[in-house]
Amino acid sequence: MRNIPFLLLVEAYILGTLGGAIFYFFNLPLPWVLGSLTFIMFYQGFFKRSIYCPEPLRQSGFLILGLFFGLYFTKQTLLTVGPYLLPYVLATILLILVSIINSILVTKWISVDKITSVFGSIPGGLSEMVIASESLNAKSSLVIIFQTVRLLTVLFFVPFFVLHTFTNTEGAGNPSTLAITFNIWNWEYLWFFIPVLFGVLLRKKIPAGIIIVPLIVTALMNIFLVELPSLPSLCMIFAQITVGIGMGKSIAFSDLKLGGKYCFVYFGLTLALIFVSFGLGVALATFTSLDLPTAILSVAPGGLIEMVLTATSVGGDPAVVSSLQLIRLLFIITVVPPLLKWYFSRNIQEKTV
Repeated sequence: MRNIPFLLLVEAYILGTLGGAIFYFFNLPLPWVLGSLTFIMFYQGFFKRSIYCPEPLRQSGFLILGLFFGLYFTKQTLLTVGPYLLPYVLATILLILVSIINSILVTKWISVDKITSVFGSIPGGLSEMVIASESLNAKSSLVIIFQTVRLLTVLFFVPFFVLHTFTNTEGAGNPSTLAITFNIWNWEYLWFFIPVLFGVLLRKKIPAGIIIVPLIVTALMNIFLVELPSLPSLCMIFAQITVGIGMGKSIAFSDLKLGGKYCFVYFGLTLALIFVSFGLGVALATFTSLDLPTAILSVAPGGLIEMVLTATSVGGDPAVVSSLQLIRLLFIITVVPPLLKWYFSRNIQEKTV
């Protein structure tokens, strides 16, 4: 019996690697993440079989990606991002306002309350939106479903669109180039235990801490302390497959079916939000010195991991995308839920008076 979890884990990685390899062969966006996610999701849905992927292993994938992204940062990156902070925050606020307005408008034609609709469509962390919505007596099950629809739409559409619109003209953006000087016996790899340790210890104390903390610590060490060595591309592939398996495992067909016809409504809202973000990205590139792929991926309502990986594939600046997406993520997670809770709580109190 003790061998069963190991065999199930091998099964998960065979499926994830197969999905990633097929996506890679057909030159699809984010092959190792989306390929493994797709194969795991459909395998569970059609064969009614649960995939085994322990949480510590899934988090190790995020942690490794945090190390990789942190290596992109240089002193020049900090100087580069500074002038974009104000216009970027304004673009983020506009994107959030559009999301809230659209999600409230659709409640006039569908049987979903405003609180559930807003928390189900806003481009924030799924778990944070669910927790915030529960405190206002929203339908948390629908919030999970609509956020899942939003997540899947962004994960598949944005990388596909950007990857087929822009051409990679900068080989330095490709993660595989980080592995050229890899030497397993290099003692300098011991430096990575520091960001790993901080990431593990602070993973529950900071939003998305398992990836943000090692990213920040690695970046700070690489800029101010020591020039860290490159990591092997196989580590990047392993991390992406692991993240894809974990994400695919958490998406159930039954949840998607539960939303019924409303899934298409929130699919449409997500598409509208994506196109608005593209417009804001174009504006950001027009009024600043950011190149277009970097600006679009920085504003896009996708996950930090997926947008940075896409940036490496199209010649964008992964460090700038990481920085700006990190700012957006922290803003949405720390500022938006309390403001929404305050706004809806006030409305509820006014109705009861």
